[in-house]
Amino acid sequence: MSEKTSVKGTAERTAAVSFTEINARRLGPIRRFFRNRPRVMDAVVVLLFLLASVPNVFFAAEVPTGWWSVLPIGVAAVILAFRRSRPLIVLALLCAVEPFALLLSEARSSVGIAIWFALYVVAVSHKIRVAIGALIGALVISIAPLWFTPNMMPDEFPFLIWVVMGFIVMWYAVAMGVGVSVRRERKHENELRDWADRNAELASANERNRIAREMHDVVAHSLSVMVALSDGAAVVMKRDQDRARQVLTELSATGRTALADMRRVLGVLREGPDAAPLAPLPATGSLASLLDGFRAAGLPIRVQLSGPGLPGDPAFELTVYRIIQESLTNVLRYGKAVTTVDVAIARVGSTVKVRVSDDGRGAMEPAASIGTGQGIAGMRERAAIYGGTVKCGPGPSGGWVVSAALEIPQEQEKTA
Repeated sequence: MSEKTSVKGTAERTAAVSFTEINARRLGPIRRFFRNRPRVMDAVVVLLFLLASVPNVFFAAEVPTGWWSVLPIGVAAVILAFRRSRPLIVLALLCAVEPFALLLSEARSSVGIAIWFALYVVAVSHKIRVAIGALIGALVISIAPLWFTPNMMPDEFPFLIWVVMGFIVMWYAVAMGVGVSVRRERKHENELRDWADRNAELASANERNRIAREMHDVVAHSLSVMVALSDGAAVVMKRDQDRARQVLTELSATGRTALADMRRVLGVLREGPDAAPLAPLPATGSLASLLDGFRAAGLPIRVQLSGPGLPGDPAFELTVYRIIQESLTNVLRYGKAVTTVDVAIARVGSTVKVRVSDDGRGAMEPAASIGTGQGIAGMRERAAIYGGTVKCGPGPSGGWVVSAALEIPQEQEKTA
């Protein structure tokens, strides 16, 4: 996977509509309205319960207890309003009210619909084991009073009680089944939301790392070159003013280039139409101009190229460019008595090898750093994107050697 592909994927993930917005569109306007206003939903549930239960009391024939039959329904409505915060307690209280409702009205009214809603919430809020236990308890409490109600066992319809019991079992089971299904859906929804959050965090971390690498490369390289040029200008100022002016011109050009690179790097942090694209930043100029800049800063560079040229992937070319840039920057900053710096780029099959070595006196010993100290780590991160490696260490006869091997992406290898 190339850095171009990686950054493209990051941009697509971070630019995509959030999971919350996608889920809201999936729910639809009505469900979204009630999900965002749970108290309104509770009021609707209580109202539906009253509309379904109260008419059975007022319009049932020969209700001996009259208005007393309404009392259990009113109590159940008040209890049902708290179903969301205390589902098990609400279910237990409703089951306690149910026998009074059945006996006072001789089974002509019931709070079974309220129990239905409570069972649904229990199944949504608790594990299935708890929901099954609640279902069994509710069935026992709701069915037992029927055997003590004469209206449930008339002589002309002796099977009526079994029909009523069957309906109670069926509707209670349906309530629990719907609740279990909703619980699973919400659990899956939460898992997707957690995945989306982790994916967004990963994309953000990847982008921060990319920006940090670019910042390091731009700052470390440019400042190192500028320091070397300014030191050189100070040395030749009295002896060769024309040469000093050339060095100062190069110093100014390096500073302007660094400023432009910094603006491109920081551009990805902006929002709106002025934001820079989340894509690999192009190498400023060509590899030849990079080497010329280091030569102007005083490095005696020799270049050796072998094999076919680099693939036409800008991200791959940028990786090679940055590895060479960081390696030469380290030589410029830390090298001692360097007389030759060899830069070798070789392409063998699907592998590109880069080697930067110098003949400085002994291994480089880190001086006071003006960079971030993450240059080698950054090179390794870049190489890892292409399944490559970077090895750094002292050379066999002194100096410092950086060796990198990168695998060319297959699609680029075919077009090269």
